Amino acid sequence: DVQLQASGGGLVQAGGSLRLSCVVSGSTADDYAIGWFRQAPGKEREGVSSILSSDGTTYYKDSVKGRFTISSDNAKKTVYLQMNNLKPEDTAVYYCAAQFIYPVVTLMMGHYDYWGQGTLVTVSS
Repeated sequence: DVQLQASGGGLVQAGGSLRLSCVVSGSTADDYAIGWFRQAPGKEREGVSSILSSDGTTYYKDSVKGRFTISSDNAKKTVYLQMNNLKPEDTAVYYCAAQFIYPVVTLMMGHYDYWGQGTLVTVSS
């Protein structure tokens, strides 16, 4: 069975950094899309960033451009989200998601078939 394990969340001060990891297991596919999503208390889940494993194409939500960087280690089937200059509004549970059949870069939640358990990021002011 395909599983996604998200980790790396924690409590940081505004301006600090965290690196989230998403480990993909249970799939032999080498062409897939991974998306990072987040959900703050009382708010809807929103897309943050996405990457295509085959050629490294990436996409970012406007509010994180220049601060967040998504990358993929295909040999380890691990995707990272490096988050710098964190702001209190970045506080949320962060989820990673995967699409294997039609791997395209998108922040549309409905495109992804598999989801990790989420990891909590809290940014204090």
